[in-house]
Amino acid sequence: MQRDKDLHKFLLQKAERLTEEWYESLDKSDPAGVYSSTDPEIICKLKTQNLEFHKQLCKIFIEEKSVFLKGFDEWVIGIATDKEHLETPTHYILREFMRVRKQYLDFIEEYAESNPREVTQKQIDLWKNVLVEIFDIALLRFTEEKSKYVDSQFEEQQQMINDLSSPIIDLTRGRALLPLVGEIDTIRASAILENTLQQCMDKSVAHLFIDLSGVYMIDTMVAHQIFSLLDGLRLIGVTTSLSGIRPEIAQTAVQLGINFGKITITSSLAQAISKTE
Repeated sequence: MQRDKDLHKFLLQKAERLTEEWYESLDKSDPAGVYSSTDPEIICKLKTQNLEFHKQLCKIFIEEKSVFLKGFDEWVIGIATDKEHLETPTHYILREFMRVRKQYLDFIEEYAESNPREVTQKQIDLWKNVLVEIFDIALLRFTEEKSKYVDSQFEEQQQMINDLSSPIIDLTRGRALLPLVGEIDTIRASAILENTLQQCMDKSVAHLFIDLSGVYMIDTMVAHQIFSLLDGLRLIGVTTSLSGIRPEIAQTAVQLGINFGKITITSSLAQAISKTE
């Protein structure tokens, strides 16, 4: 419709004004996040992102909805994975989406008032409904994508922590050491099982010393996984020596009925290594 094209042109002409008015009206007292930044580069980037939003949003009045949503979604994902926006509390960002929505609804009224004979109330209501729907989509997609990205980053960081918390240290003559320290929960125990088997294969380890002197307590499930590691190592041809088992861990192992018959056990790591010299 010609009216839709005219509205698109009207809003596009207001894009820079929308951006400037929006930025000037920002609550910059928020203690954290992109909106309170005083860095000129970040401020410029923020305004550019906002201006691009307006340019994208206006297209809803001249493009097929499916085509529009594809391009619009790219903008939303870009914001959801943007470093400064990731460091901004989500409720601050949602608040700004809603403030910009109010700007648009006001501009539709302004456009209608400047064209009273051509624009009907029915048309006004239709345009407003379209905008409300698109902003709802933006709010939902932003929240989904930010959450997905944060979860992905957390999983990568957790994996890195797990990798670093169960390092295989090369010794000599095909021997290696796995020193376990701190609290071991089910997730970490599972990571230790997977990482250790893989690292032993990658490093062609023949004898692995597992030192538990830095582990003070493990529950039954974790103990089961750790001793499953011993079985796994035996299956891939790795001889194991255990050292530093505390009484509490030994008691848990006995309760599980774990057989230590094929495992060398010493009170200290030094004793374990000296036995293989």
